[in-house]
Amino acid sequence: MGSKILSGAKEFFNVLRSLQDGKNDPCIYKDDIQIFKTDGDEIAVLNVYCGNQPVFICEKVSPKISEPDEQMADISNCTDADATDGDGDDAQPFKTELGPQPLTVNQARQLLSWYTLSQNASVSAVDNSSALYPLWVRCDMSDPAGTTWFGVDMISMGNKVTGAKLYSVTCKGSTVDKKSLITIDELKQEHKKRHHPSSMVIKGSARYSLFGSTVVENTTIESQSSVTVDFKWNHVESILETPPLSSIATLNIKVGSGDMRSPMFEMFRELEFLLTLADGLRTGETEWMEPVESTSAVDLTKAYIEELQSAAKTLQDQTVKTAETEKLKTETDTPIFNSLLERGDLDFVEQLWVRMRKSVTSYQDIGDCLRLVTEALRHGDVKPWIHRDSNSSLSKLILQSYHQQIDPVSLTGLTPVHMLLEMGLDKMRKDYINYLIGEELTTLNHLYYYLSTEVDLQEQVIRLRKLHHLLEIIVTCSTFLGLPYDRLFLLTQSCLQHYKTHPYDEDHKFKLPIKPALISHFYQKEHPVTWGVEVSSGHSVREVRTSMQFSDRPLVDHVIFETEYPNETINGDSEDPAFFSTMVCCSIINFA
Repeated sequence: MGSKILSGAKEFFNVLRSLQDGKNDPCIYKDDIQIFKTDGDEIAVLNVYCGNQPVFICEKVSPKISEPDEQMADISNCTDADATDGDGDDAQPFKTELGPQPLTVNQARQLLSWYTLSQNASVSAVDNSSALYPLWVRCDMSDPAGTTWFGVDMISMGNKVTGAKLYSVTCKGSTVDKKSLITIDELKQEHKKRHHPSSMVIKGSARYSLFGSTVVENTTIESQSSVTVDFKWNHVESILETPPLSSIATLNIKVGSGDMRSPMFEMFRELEFLLTLADGLRTGETEWMEPVESTSAVDLTKAYIEELQSAAKTLQDQTVKTAETEKLKTETDTPIFNSLLERGDLDFVEQLWVRMRKSVTSYQDIGDCLRLVTEALRHGDVKPWIHRDSNSSLSKLILQSYHQQIDPVSLTGLTPVHMLLEMGLDKMRKDYINYLIGEELTTLNHLYYYLSTEVDLQEQVIRLRKLHHLLEIIVTCSTFLGLPYDRLFLLTQSCLQHYKTHPYDEDHKFKLPIKPALISHFYQKEHPVTWGVEVSSGHSVREVRTSMQFSDRPLVDHVIFETEYPNETINGDSEDPAFFSTMVCCSIINFA
């Protein structure tokens, strides 16, 4: 019997070691067990204990469920002869997989036993010079305690494994009855059952949602943006207490571009058109946006040229005219947007971009508009002013027109699209600079990566999109949270540094330390999304913890919990929120 157990431990160890040292794809073990690597923070209940360190997850292989599609009725009427014609796979119903599936508690215990034995040098002959990643196994709550996870992590002194920490996670369905919740004293006693501490430390944690999805008449309106705040504090006195102002607080900021509530929405629409042009150059196919203006792009361009022709010839008069035009235009826009990003010094090229991006619906439109402009420049009909640092091809032609020397331009093929894209990049970069520099959130030196024209157009677009996302984040925190200048400055620098080395990612959560007093009016009258208390003792690798977490939704996604209340009333308009309870207990095993 002993040799069979050791043989199983060795086999399991070799599977894990191969997975740890090799590919990231899940592997199937013993036909019905799936094992894969992930980061601990990817799984809610493990986040506190594992953070972003790699872990192994064991679960039951998800069965595939067949779903009949619209063609199944026709397939069933086919004769045998018909069924054998062609590819038989076409006649198979569509299959989907269920979510994560748990193993039985007994299966989980066996896996933990193999894992632990295989790394105990005094029992196993396996080469275990370095410890395996922690192992966590999904469980089906089939034991009296209602266990949903078992976990194990090795204790090492140098390169030698000296013991193991065993974790068990138990959960309960939601309740609004606060009297039924565990007390701080009861949690201390639970910790003392497994350990004999000379002293204990009690820490609290909580997460509140400050901005994101909203509930209107019991219907959740989802948002791609969310701002939550995590609190950590010592000396917890009661369950579900409000974090004190002395807590350490960190904002988690995730912003999706295109939220109609954002003051940046009009700027996002402008970026969308610019991305449309860039995608068209890259793929050869363009899906044009619905025009904002009812007048055609060509007619708008003609009217603009005629407007300049009838204006006074001096630069001073042109400047006055431009200012008057901008004043008229800005009065019709959203006030909050104007105060943030609208500029009153748009030059000729920028104003042409504004008109074209709202009216262009084809490549022909772009070519015809630019032809009108270049002909007017060539014949000296207009001598528009432009910003000294303009970089677009059209700006260079305008500079040449001042000296009656214009290079020939072939407005065929993709050249007009290139020219319009350059115009948009130039204009939007100035918009972003205007806000960031004007608000003293950064300097031109720090923006060099984002403003460089030495890279190709597609890379310039990518960097501009990053800069736009940065502004979405800053404006969200400024407008909706009212963060002070020093926090916005720090957040700006963090975002600028991040996007210099990371790809564009709207799901990334930017973190910002903050004093609780700055946001106290947001959270002190609200209910937490999660609230936790932890009792710990011991030091360093031998520290052990017993924790309880309360959350507005289950922290476990592989078990369906029974609840005393209908789903639609949970955390709805009731003043008393319903909380799911999750307890994590830890024990230590010492190897001889």
